[in-house]
Amino acid sequence: MPTIRLTCAQALVRFLAAQRTTVDGTEVPIFAGAWAIFGHGNVAAMGEALHGIGDALPTYRGHNEQGMALSAIAYAKAMRRRRMMAVTSSIGPGATNMVTAAAVAHVNRLPVLFLPGDVFAGRRPDPVLQQVEDFEDATVSANDCFRPVSRFFDRIARPEQILTALPRAMAVLTDPAQCGPVTLALCQDTQAEAFDYPESFFAPRTWRIRRPPPDAAELADAVALLRDAKAPLIIAGGGVHYAGAAETLARFAEDHGIPVTETQAGKSALPHDHPMNLGAIGVSGTSAANEAAEQADLILAVGTRLGDFATGSWALYRNPNRRVVALNVQAFDAGKRLAAPLVADADLGLQALSAALVTHRAPADWLARCQAGLTPWQQAAARATGPNNTALPTDAQVLGAVRRAVPESAVVVAAAGGLPGELHKLWNATGPGTYHLEYGYSCMGYEIAGAVGVKMALPDREVVVLLGDGSWLMMNSELATSVMLGTKLIVVLLDNGGFGCIDRLQRGSGGASFNNLLATARHETLPAFDFAAQAAGLGAIALTVSGTTALEAAIATARAADRTTVIVLKTDPAGSTAEGGHWWDVGVPEVSPRAEVRAARAASDAARATQRLGD
Repeated sequence: MPTIRLTCAQALVRFLAAQRTTVDGTEVPIFAGAWAIFGHGNVAAMGEALHGIGDALPTYRGHNEQGMALSAIAYAKAMRRRRMMAVTSSIGPGATNMVTAAAVAHVNRLPVLFLPGDVFAGRRPDPVLQQVEDFEDATVSANDCFRPVSRFFDRIARPEQILTALPRAMAVLTDPAQCGPVTLALCQDTQAEAFDYPESFFAPRTWRIRRPPPDAAELADAVALLRDAKAPLIIAGGGVHYAGAAETLARFAEDHGIPVTETQAGKSALPHDHPMNLGAIGVSGTSAANEAAEQADLILAVGTRLGDFATGSWALYRNPNRRVVALNVQAFDAGKRLAAPLVADADLGLQALSAALVTHRAPADWLARCQAGLTPWQQAAARATGPNNTALPTDAQVLGAVRRAVPESAVVVAAAGGLPGELHKLWNATGPGTYHLEYGYSCMGYEIAGAVGVKMALPDREVVVLLGDGSWLMMNSELATSVMLGTKLIVVLLDNGGFGCIDRLQRGSGGASFNNLLATARHETLPAFDFAAQAAGLGAIALTVSGTTALEAAIATARAADRTTVIVLKTDPAGSTAEGGHWWDVGVPEVSPRAEVRAARAASDAARATQRLGD
């Protein structure tokens, strides 16, 4: 058997460069590149290997390990999990900086390969710089933090171990049900050790995303429930996008007269003006969608993990006869809450359901009632987002201005805070891929880093980032990466003086405004931030505006610019859209000297009484 002598690191990157996939009929490398911040633990061996592989596996440099990992994750999401990236760091803080990003990928079921440096397998120089020492377990390193947030974890302590670890990693990364982060912790002496690897190990291999069809018995059960339903409702989740099932979903809804609602991950599966689309569902949902959900007697949940935001903490679906059919490629999700499972690829599952239902349609009066709720909601949304030039616009007014100023093909990127809730309700998404929100893990700091990954995946699209000053202060370093790599973004930075979203939640739960807005945090002097100067200092074009009319003009300027532009404007921290939405269980205290807290607890107890437990 022909062999080639390589270091473990050289063999690893050569293997990654040889893996292929097919996107829209074209065969391409499955790994679009590797992100790297080099340090003690990966610079000597992994750095040499990445340099040697060159453009076969291009290396990109970030400014924060978490940030570059978030860029990799966002790239995979924008590519609908068809392509992905690897991320390597030093041991110690370089590695643990990536643990938050691993959790983002884990919760959102997105593929990314983490390659953190690790301690010496041979232990000759122990304890090395940055080594975490467990007094009772000598096998522990800081990289064990990745275990609970990885779908697959391995520690590479001998160079031949990658012969089994890498194929297993690829199987997880490309499995639609198991998909998520993989961590291969690379002992730094092992990275540099040589081994005679079989040449066949580096032969190109094409990975295809598995599309499992539904089980016949599960399909029959789901069809029977749909035929019996008088008020069926579809919830479209992220699985619709990953399966490329948006067109199939639209046809299914039209052919069988079943209205559609969307989770954060599912939003944009249907265009906002599609007649079957009732819009966002749940805590940040539209009134049209939530009114339908309260009455529905059957929920067809397609590609969603049915988190508390989509279910109103399981108090939204109030029909006592309500059943759930969960169409999901992952059996764990399909079996939640005693749902009737339909374990299958979302596209194939919908096709099979439609074929079995033949010409069956839901009652016409049900669809008519649901669609009648769209007009009052659309009027309320238009009022919330309409032109307004107040000095301190609300988030909704900012969203309206941005939507009017960017092309329909633009991709909006956001993450934690109040913006995702307003975007979920109010943003008019024009089709699949135009709405990119990280709200599974609600990770502050995702916004700019994630947008870099989105732009790398979709270079011909305008990518617009919306974030607050809290997220900006938490992680703005990848703005410099955007400038450095030429991934041009339009960043709209809303300065509301702190964590405005959580301040509203705090006050809504009866608490006093405390430690969220800068003005209510302990301070001697309030800082006078100059966000535009910060942005300019990182290499971006920076504009400061007041009001939404000036914002629209600034976006036009940014669209014509040759690099990333940051637009800063002050906004109202207290304002949010009252229409739509639903109760969210956040654990209001049972005992408090504050009358406001006691009142909030009473309201929470009343809402909890409507929660459906066990089903």
